[in-house]
Amino acid sequence: MPLLLPGRALPGTVRSGFARLAGRLAGHVPAPVTDPADDVVVQQHQALEALRALTRMAEALLSCGASAADVAALTLRAAAGAGLHRTQVDITFTAVVIATVGADGFPLTDVRVVQARATDYSRLSALYELAHEAGEGLEPAELDARLKRLLSSRRPYRGAVASLGAVGLAVSVAVVLGGGWPVAVAAAATTAALQALLFALNRRGLPAFFQQVAGAALATCVALALLLWQEHLPDWVGVLPPSLVVGSGIVVLLAGLSLVGSAEDAISGFYVTAGARAFETVTLTVALVLGIAGVLDIGQRAGITLNLTFAPTETPPALVQVLAGAAAALAWAVSGYADARAIALAAVAGGTAAAVSAAALAAGAGPITAAGLAALLVGLLAEGTAWRWRVPGLVVSVCGIVPLLPGLAIYRAIFTLVGGGTSAGLALLVQALGTALALAAGVTLGEFLSTPLRREFDRVERRVRSRSLNRRF
Repeated sequence: MPLLLPGRALPGTVRSGFARLAGRLAGHVPAPVTDPADDVVVQQHQALEALRALTRMAEALLSCGASAADVAALTLRAAAGAGLHRTQVDITFTAVVIATVGADGFPLTDVRVVQARATDYSRLSALYELAHEAGEGLEPAELDARLKRLLSSRRPYRGAVASLGAVGLAVSVAVVLGGGWPVAVAAAATTAALQALLFALNRRGLPAFFQQVAGAALATCVALALLLWQEHLPDWVGVLPPSLVVGSGIVVLLAGLSLVGSAEDAISGFYVTAGARAFETVTLTVALVLGIAGVLDIGQRAGITLNLTFAPTETPPALVQVLAGAAAALAWAVSGYADARAIALAAVAGGTAAAVSAAALAAGAGPITAAGLAALLVGLLAEGTAWRWRVPGLVVSVCGIVPLLPGLAIYRAIFTLVGGGTSAGLALLVQALGTALALAAGVTLGEFLSTPLRREFDRVERRVRSRSLNRRF
């Protein structure tokens, strides 16, 4: 019986078998047979690896203080560089959700929760740089390895240096508020004790709310002590207003509030994150009220006459304001573990903010308008120029507006409210909140206005470079 029917072709498996047999007889080495399903598995594994690295990077950016808009933009850019073009990012205040489409067409999703938040500007700058490099194309394994090294690296200097930065901030703010060297020394001592207290409470895992309560209580205790000892101070010390000393120390507690990030998230459409940041700011401010009110109530029960006066002080010269503003921004950058480039840019931004605010006040503008104009220019310059030194614009802008934070105004408002002056206290609180919102809105508007200018500058720079290359060749 014939093996093959006439007019019938050999089956595919039989033909491939004969081909392999003929190749072996001829001495050829057969090529390995690859299964398309194996390629899909490899691509799926690479997609999962890239997705996990992206969620880890986004979580690290949020924990270091980046805004939700920046985190989403950087994550999408890095996802495109990894080949995950159909990627969506959802960010809340405490979680990051990234979804993409795998090689087999099925969706992949990864979630990470933001465990802790801490100010670390050096790590934030490194994360921004890594995200930009990932957008240009990095292998998932390389991105994950570099991210692990970055997150496990040490800070540029020790915590004692950062605490000295906070002390320098209090001294600079005391000078900006018009205090002399005795006020600056007292503010430095108060802030040093405050930093030691916060460090001890933080090591024991106390929540930030109670840390704010304890810090405000300590600052108010210093105010009471200065009020009682004012008559016993030496003549060479002069008048030592408790309001200036405590106002300078409270700025250290206020500088970490996420006002700029909340305003930027709201304008960018991340309303959930913006609401969470705003609620966090309100909660920490309430903690300040509780700390101050508790100490004042104890003082009243002890029979201490609490008559803190807020006599206006002489405004320092414009040059002193500019230098003090630059020193305040520099000190806050140091307290946030910034590197040398960010510290230098922060000092320039702080001096610029102080100069613009002083000029606006001299021209007849109100304090809220002056603060908003200064923040607008700082945000415009920070976002438009800081990237050339590989420093995030957010770091420069936040440090630049620190000298303008309404620490003394908030302390006055809280003390007036606790003392029974409801209408006056509310008026002062509204003014302080207006100043804070003007700072946040000004910085955010400046950052948005700088985006088209930056693109135009890049376009002109590329054109100039192309012309120079054409002339050479």
